[in-house]
Amino acid sequence: MTLLTIAIPSYNAQDYLHYCVHSLVIGGDAVEILVINDGSSDQTQAIAEDLAARYPNVRAIYQDNKGHGGAVNTGIREAKGRYFKVVDSDDWVDSRAYLKILEKLQVLEAEHTPVDAFISNFVYEKEGQSRKKSMSYQDVLPENRIFGWEDVGAFSKGQYMMMHSLIYRTDLLREVGLVLPEHTFYVDNIFVFTPLQAVQTMYYLPVDFYRYFIGRNDQSVNESVMIKRIDQQIKVNKILVDQLELDQLTNPDLRSYLLNHVEITTIISCALLNRGGTVEHMMKKQELWHYIRDNNPALFKIVRKGLLGQLTNLYGYPGRKISNAVYKIAKRIYGFN
Repeated sequence: MTLLTIAIPSYNAQDYLHYCVHSLVIGGDAVEILVINDGSSDQTQAIAEDLAARYPNVRAIYQDNKGHGGAVNTGIREAKGRYFKVVDSDDWVDSRAYLKILEKLQVLEAEHTPVDAFISNFVYEKEGQSRKKSMSYQDVLPENRIFGWEDVGAFSKGQYMMMHSLIYRTDLLREVGLVLPEHTFYVDNIFVFTPLQAVQTMYYLPVDFYRYFIGRNDQSVNESVMIKRIDQQIKVNKILVDQLELDQLTNPDLRSYLLNHVEITTIISCALLNRGGTVEHMMKKQELWHYIRDNNPALFKIVRKGLLGQLTNLYGYPGRKISNAVYKIAKRIYGFN
């Protein structure tokens, strides 16, 4: 059985795809690399086919455009690996950390102790900045051993797991029936949130593995782009609200983490709507809070009465000033530019 499948959702990725794939092929036969061309109009397909011809562990898959979520869905369906990882086409991985992760996954396989989630650090590679920020979990997660939620410490508001830090057991993704919405941005939140609810065993290797490139003006996490696509951010936000059943979560550590995840997502939505600033944006913010109140009252009481929830709902000039300060905090939390 292949050890690891890496899916690369690729849309008009001709300028980045070579670099991304070249950082991954050193995994050799242990790794299956799926380049999923999501209906690109540039040379992505030709590049993917050339890479597949040159490297036996690369496979080129073409599909009509379905968005990032649709490409991830295809990757899960096609994956042959024990574990599954998503690497976006404009990102890459550190080779030394990559080989250490593969070595540890092979040990887990040899000892017949597979885990549901394998976690590592990721690094913000922000364009124009020489100092890179690493998202680390060394003060929260036990290192170099299998552990469960009862062993997890308290995450800070600026500390969270993203798609970049997670490798899931492939069968777990299939068992929970993970299907991401198509033609929707920001579904990586769902990719993290939904399977985590079923995760029981984890392993954390504290290496800076994933290199998350941000800073381009056309990126989905660019501020102006996020405000333009705010309806998609709200759509994902509501999906998380619907999935979070607080009274069903018996493990307090898992409950705390998932609650924190939804709270951060909601505060980001509100901060972006405040930043948009129009009457329409304010109406959408009010509608989001009404949705949370009506569909998840327990969550509403916690998030709305929290400090950040209160600060993003102040009115008048002082309120806007404070909301802008909250927005800056949200930027650091989420990593958008």
